[in-house]
Amino acid sequence: MLIGVISDTHDRLPQIDAALSLFAWRKVEALIHPGDFVAPFAVRRLLSYDGPLHVTYGNNDGERAGLKELMPQVQDGPLFVELGGRTILVHHYIDWCKPADVERADIIITGHTHEVVNRFENGRLLLNAGECCGWVSGRCTVAILDTTGPSAEVCELEPP
Repeated sequence: MLIGVISDTHDRLPQIDAALSLFAWRKVEALIHPGDFVAPFAVRRLLSYDGPLHVTYGNNDGERAGLKELMPQVQDGPLFVELGGRTILVHHYIDWCKPADVERADIIITGHTHEVVNRFENGRLLLNAGECCGWVSGRCTVAILDTTGPSAEVCELEPP
């Protein structure tokens, strides 16, 4: 199963659109966003995706009531999702993950640091897609997770 992973979008609409185009082209079957949408107007773009959207709040999601109104499924982490035969732990920041939660997961998806992480640790895939927005690093990145491996491909988007 292919899953689109997008994090730290921080209201950057052209990059959200570019990520959604890539995910449509690659035919992902679900999206995961571990937080920092920031404002409800940016979430409206994500809601144009015609598939399951699994989401957690980030530390910059201050307008939580507006986000919750648009995405009733959004929650504070940890969020556990069963996709493609894998247990996926979604949380905004890796340091907020409790050891018992990590033990339950095959794949851990986080954001927050704006730094790409794509490695195995203790038999689990740790994935941070980096920052879709590109504000901090200058790199606009997302990831495509393949649950059959599992493995992930980090994809760089063209800056606007």
